[in-house]
Amino acid sequence: MHRGPTGHFVPISTTGETARAFIPHALPPDPPLDLDGGLGSLLDTASTAIGRLDGISLVLPDPELFLYTYIRQEAVLSSQIEGTQSSLSDLMRHELEGAPSALLEDVTEVSCYVDAMQHGLARLQQGEPISLRLLKEIHARLLSHGRGSSKQPGDFRRSQNWIGGSRPGNARFVPPPPDAVIECMGALEKFIHNQPVRTRPLLKAALAHVQFETIHPFLDGNGRLGRLLITFLLCAEGVLRQPLLYLSLHFKRHRDEYYRLLQEVRETGDWEEWLHFFCEGVIATSESAVETARRLLDLFARSRQVLAGESATALRLHECFTQHPIASAASAAAALGVTHPTATKALRTLESHGIVREITGGDYRRLYVYSEYLDILDEGTEAPH
Repeated sequence: MHRGPTGHFVPISTTGETARAFIPHALPPDPPLDLDGGLGSLLDTASTAIGRLDGISLVLPDPELFLYTYIRQEAVLSSQIEGTQSSLSDLMRHELEGAPSALLEDVTEVSCYVDAMQHGLARLQQGEPISLRLLKEIHARLLSHGRGSSKQPGDFRRSQNWIGGSRPGNARFVPPPPDAVIECMGALEKFIHNQPVRTRPLLKAALAHVQFETIHPFLDGNGRLGRLLITFLLCAEGVLRQPLLYLSLHFKRHRDEYYRLLQEVRETGDWEEWLHFFCEGVIATSESAVETARRLLDLFARSRQVLAGESATALRLHECFTQHPIASAASAAAALGVTHPTATKALRTLESHGIVREITGGDYRRLYVYSEYLDILDEGTEAPH
């Protein structure tokens, strides 16, 4: 189907030169999406995969535990797409120690992402609808510290931005001029609330993500907030009880294709190819999350078996490690309500069984990590070098 560009260009003059900024048409796409045949059934498969993923939150002994690490894994990946070097264990060490590290700026950025995500989800659970006000509130959290904190956190941009290139004249893409942002975002808000038409949740999340990235309404943090929007939408629509679906690993693995398809939608109106990519990501990500949950449950059971003859403190400490895979003697003592020597003894027990290993190599403030747990979660989130 030939649809043509999904918006129109307007001339702008900025930084002393002229360029063309793109203003997207309001959603839904016109002419309507072609959901016959392959794409329709792919959407159904993706919906089924999300249903299975949602189902695991009911059988998990402690869904909070998965959420804790999943949210952090997503934060790391989404920030890596933007160029940070922080890994999952960097973030967890930072949270435990609050210690400065060589990656302090990167880790700060990732912890702001965790905070923004948790804040947004809490607001949705309180019944707050997804609105421009809520997006600004989440954005303010996202950019509260670190590199973007000077880039108007919580406010739509009042100046021109661009993507790729050193200035608008040689950019890969120039989003709408600042005076068009409110109108574009207002139309997107209406679409999210099923005006002018009701849109099925998965389709809505896929379309809204592209539209948000195209409008690029903030000076910084658009990529991360646009990826969060997908999960927020699916939770707000009741498709997911727990925010277990994160597409950043899929976007990171196929980064060039991701950016190409966003641009393709703008230039040629090829929403269908983007939807194929999006649905494949949902299917792969959902299946891998279900598989990860199974592997972790299996790991915990094996570790408990190994510790069967050990002290109650050692077993309780293992329980703590399932919730937070990195600990020090001090954090273990506090979590268990025992003395420092008792905690140290329990840590040594777990270490002697190969369940945890010491990762600092020093005598002072030793840190222990539940190695296999972190290895399972780290797949795909290793810091880029």
